[in-house]
Amino acid sequence: KLHVVFVTKYRRPCLHEELRDYLEGAFSEILAAWRCELIEFGGEADHVHLLIAIHPALNLSTLVNNLKTASARRARNRFAEHLAAFYCKPMFWHRAYY
Repeated sequence: KLHVVFVTKYRRPCLHEELRDYLEGAFSEILAAWRCELIEFGGEADHVHLLIAIHPALNLSTLVNNLKTASARRARNRFAEHLAAFYCKPMFWHRAYY
């Protein structure tokens, strides 16, 4: 199992409840494509926690990079107007993960 925390860029509090719910579904879909499973999901306005059952042969850095890229793209497309109030450029996640 893997516990990952993604923080929004500049820790901006842009993750309202609807957006977090959307991200939970997006992460589940993305992980299923990688033969992984989202076990638990939670978060607050500026970060999310994921507990993931991972496939043993998986490259973790590739998985995390894909999770961040794909989820950010989906969130920016679905919530473009909301996120424009927080970011003038197409940003979403902080580049690090924990």
